[in-house]
Amino acid sequence: MSQPITPPRARPEDWYRLDRKADGVTLISEPHIKEFYRCNCWHVRGRDGDMLIDSGMGVLPLRDWVPLVTERPLTAVASHTHFDHIGCHHEFLDRCVHVAEAAILADPANALTLADPYVSDDIFDALPPAPYSSATYQVKSAPATRLLEDGDVIDLGDRAFEVIHTPGHSPGGIALWEAASETLFSGDIVYDGPLIEDTFHADAADYLSSMKRLLDLPVRIVHGGHFPSYDGDRHRAIIRAWLDAKDQ
Repeated sequence: MSQPITPPRARPEDWYRLDRKADGVTLISEPHIKEFYRCNCWHVRGRDGDMLIDSGMGVLPLRDWVPLVTERPLTAVASHTHFDHIGCHHEFLDRCVHVAEAAILADPANALTLADPYVSDDIFDALPPAPYSSATYQVKSAPATRLLEDGDVIDLGDRAFEVIHTPGHSPGGIALWEAASETLFSGDIVYDGPLIEDTFHADAADYLSSMKRLLDLPVRIVHGGHFPSYDGDRHRAIIRAWLDAKDQ
């Protein structure tokens, strides 16, 4: 009987990858996590400070291996509180989350963050450096310093991001909308890949309402919680196809 093959371990210096986009946006990702499970962490440069939307699995400290997040004052925003999005939030002093998921950010039990059942060696092409173990993986507590609600604004001085509450994938999911640049950071409610609608705290009616709301935004570019970014035409096509499927 053959034994399961254990993936090799990645070097710490290879764990994170940076991809600089337009408009002062940088994608921070963990390339050794398989694409379906790999979170997009978005660093946004502002005049008075920076913003980080989501922080990955937390298997290696962002602040130790990605100097970009240490250069200036930074606000860490959780698009929602699943394990792949909040793993490094405890590293930052300024932490924001929607009020509906504040309790999870403060006490991120594996069952609540979906670390159970998703985290296993199977989600990696190469394992994180030792001493990481999937069997003992746990997100660290990171109580919010600011609770967000629909319509709130995260102000970076020369840039303003409106909080759009997008429940459905999870109760406290949010998107961030910068009207001036027509940029949407959509979290996990919509992206260009298989959408997850069956988590333990997903809600079908909320998901439908959130998708209808996002359809009408005059977006130019969308940076999702997973998979590549895409333009406004693709954004509307994704949502229309999703809505059509629900009608059928």
